[in-house]
Amino acid sequence: MLQATITKHILNFKQASGTSRGVLHQKPSWFFKIFDDKNPQTFGLGECSIIPGLSPDDSSDLEPFIHKVSENINAFIADKNALLTFPSVQFAIETALLDLGNNGHKLLYPSTFTEGKDSIKINGLIWMGTKEFMHKQIREKIEEGYNCIKLKIGSLDFEEEISLLKEIRIQFSPEIIELRLDANGAFHPENALEKLKRLSEFQVHSIEQPIKAGQIEEMANLCEQTPIPIALDEELIGINKMEAKRKLLAEIKPQYIILKPSLLGGFDKSSEWIKIATEHQIGWWVTSALESNIGLNAIAQWTYQLNNSMPQGLGTGKLFSNNIPSPLQIKDAKLFYLPENNWNLNQII
Repeated sequence: MLQATITKHILNFKQASGTSRGVLHQKPSWFFKIFDDKNPQTFGLGECSIIPGLSPDDSSDLEPFIHKVSENINAFIADKNALLTFPSVQFAIETALLDLGNNGHKLLYPSTFTEGKDSIKINGLIWMGTKEFMHKQIREKIEEGYNCIKLKIGSLDFEEEISLLKEIRIQFSPEIIELRLDANGAFHPENALEKLKRLSEFQVHSIEQPIKAGQIEEMANLCEQTPIPIALDEELIGINKMEAKRKLLAEIKPQYIILKPSLLGGFDKSSEWIKIATEHQIGWWVTSALESNIGLNAIAQWTYQLNNSMPQGLGTGKLFSNNIPSPLQIKDAKLFYLPENNWNLNQII
């Protein structure tokens, strides 16, 4: 018989992190520890990570629901549909069971990556802020060896953002730096195409979610006319059934989709999106969603075995001052798992 316990951990950002939805100083995670009552020393850990204002299950109902799940863990494992409206909990349970199934060593998908013999290319993430602050971050990322940088846009005046991109391109050609943009739905449908045309002057690789999710016809029109490849992100959240996923991608026809397993309900649900995207010749990559190293480790191991050669959005491990010490390490714009470095779980178990 399986049992579960819960530990809540507030992750503190090393510096305030700006998005189009505001500034984040800290964020909560809950850790599911799942074990067989006959062998409690061997346990699997899974992280339920919430981004305030973005996660679909970010509500006052979440914490009571987490405790309800932990108290009735066997019933919730048996009934997969019971977790559909709580994708972060679904992700936590799925990853905890994968960990438990591999004897609780945090090796969910053993590979040459987890042996420390290979790595995952990642993009550098530039947070919103003043022009000077964003410039500083860009210089740091380039010094750290990144040749793919993702800029969050939409919080500054648009002309200021254009000016910033112009300065980047004067210094760094597209051959040296690949630019990805993430608007987090900041543009209005009426002027989004005009803005995309202006942004295209800077040889941008792609832009995530230029307009808010849920505007299917407007997004489809944008994807048809855009001079910059569009990647759907928030648009995928909350769509659980295979038929609904097929319908969405067939209607919008995006150039890319972004997979955030903890917002989409885990790896099985994310794999459904990959299958449909592949059928429609839609590109994709994987992004973490501000998880601690527990969630990031699971996502990285899953991502590695998908064999996608594009830079992935998995460079979030250094954001927190009180992250869980782990074998994950970033070097030369690549994510490594160094098995000689131990996990330290004292904060959460």
